[in-house]
Amino acid sequence: MSDLTPEPPETEKPKTPTSPEEVTRKLEDFIKNTLGGQVLFTRIEGSGVRPAKDGDEKAEGESEADHGAAFEFHYKPADIKAHLDRFVIRQDEAKKVLATAVCDHYHHAQMLREDRESGSTGPRLEFSKQNVIIIGPTGVGKTYLVKHIADLIGVPFVKADATKFSETGYVGADVDDLVRDLVAKANGDIDLAEHGIIYLDEIDKLSSGPEKLGRDVSGRGVQTALLKLMEETEVPLYAPNDIRSQMQMMFDTRKGRTGREVVNTRNILFIVSGAFSGLDKIIEKRTNRKSIGFVSADTKTTAAEHLFRESRTKDFIDYGFEAEFIGRLPVRVVCDPLSADDMFQIMKNSEGSLIRQYEREFAAYGVKAVFEDDALREIASRAEEEKTGARGLVTAWERVLRDFKFEMPSLGLPGLLIDGALVKNPEQVLARCRTEAATFAVELGAAHADEIQAFAGRFQREHGFMLDFDSSAIAAIAARAQREGMHVDAMCAKLFKDYPFGLKLVTRSTGETSFALSADAIANPDKFVSDLVVSACRQRPEAPLSNIIDITPEPTSHES
Repeated sequence: MSDLTPEPPETEKPKTPTSPEEVTRKLEDFIKNTLGGQVLFTRIEGSGVRPAKDGDEKAEGESEADHGAAFEFHYKPADIKAHLDRFVIRQDEAKKVLATAVCDHYHHAQMLREDRESGSTGPRLEFSKQNVIIIGPTGVGKTYLVKHIADLIGVPFVKADATKFSETGYVGADVDDLVRDLVAKANGDIDLAEHGIIYLDEIDKLSSGPEKLGRDVSGRGVQTALLKLMEETEVPLYAPNDIRSQMQMMFDTRKGRTGREVVNTRNILFIVSGAFSGLDKIIEKRTNRKSIGFVSADTKTTAAEHLFRESRTKDFIDYGFEAEFIGRLPVRVVCDPLSADDMFQIMKNSEGSLIRQYEREFAAYGVKAVFEDDALREIASRAEEEKTGARGLVTAWERVLRDFKFEMPSLGLPGLLIDGALVKNPEQVLARCRTEAATFAVELGAAHADEIQAFAGRFQREHGFMLDFDSSAIAAIAARAQREGMHVDAMCAKLFKDYPFGLKLVTRSTGETSFALSADAIANPDKFVSDLVVSACRQRPEAPLSNIIDITPEPTSHES
């Protein structure tokens, strides 16, 4: 008699809760597919947001994380300048002024925090923020200076183009987004973000001269919007008018986890920069220093440089800046234009030299590039003519090395000497490299010919096919093995691993068992054997393809 007792139902397994990462991914995909654009969520879990323990909600009145306790500053101005000297050539005066301003700013911020933590009942410490404005032509290292300062002291750094912002309420980026970007750069650590550096380039494009009429939402309006940020204000962590921020707020606001939702800008250092073309004319008019007669371009550049050092607040107001805005940038730094000798020193001695980059690019293909001083001086002279500062070095080098970077990885030469002759006549030197590569490949092939012939012998014994390598094929195999850092025998095994099957098809159709291989077969071995198979099929059009390609599996040893 069968047992009709119903089996007990299986205990339902509890559903695994969706991980925050999975929720993030689904939200990003949903918004991206619905609204378009790139969407990234940042989980704010730094010292400003404290995850609660399971089943433990934050008690009412519980204090938040210590404000500002995450950042300690212990540098001296000479320490910062010495660090900048490793990466930025010249600009000594700018380095000193920047180093001093940064040290003053962060030491004052640290003193304010210590005074607040000590609970002192005396007069509250006050200090005026030493935000910085940097004046200088393009490519002289303005951004480079600020970036390496941020890297040294360990604070998040945000760089933006001032022209992409608009006054709040208009189409364009909101200046408050700069502060939110700092939080993202600090991986959600609000305390660290509140000691970051915001750098705005091309600030001169925000000037609103008398020729600009009507509502200027990307000039005067942005200046006004920046005023509160550059002093002290609290920026909402989630933009109220941005759907992405609101979705992120819903993600971050979970039961049992609360935290500060504003970022204070009191200790954020603002640095702005621009070329300020035309400002020298305003200063020249104020100081009644008109040039008389013929003036060379170099003399004109030097005169403008000296005029910039005499700039006053009124000059910036006449240039089109609000008095309140320029008043919040008390520290003014002037960067010098770069000469050909300066650019030679940048390539020769800077730790961030472009030459190191090119050396690594060639080394990736097994080519050791050696740069001679006469080549550096010739390129420096050409870069000076570009009038784009150190950026002209990239332009000048790319024109010279473009073909070398394309061909050298395939030529198989172990080294490349980049001297003045190469810079002045790159086509002639490249032709000589091709000739040397051919000679080098033949010599290399002769040294490894016995190994390649030994492989051909093994291949014939194992598969019944004779591979007849000519001298160009032997040279190509040896050169490719050296280029890819492989033993010649291993390279042969890699190149011809699929040949037994392909050659078997050819033999069934043509009866051929010996195949001549040239350098073309080494360059593209798969195409070579495919062409052989196609050619064999065309020689026997009356034979169906199934007669040539036998898909019946061979019997195993126990089926024989």
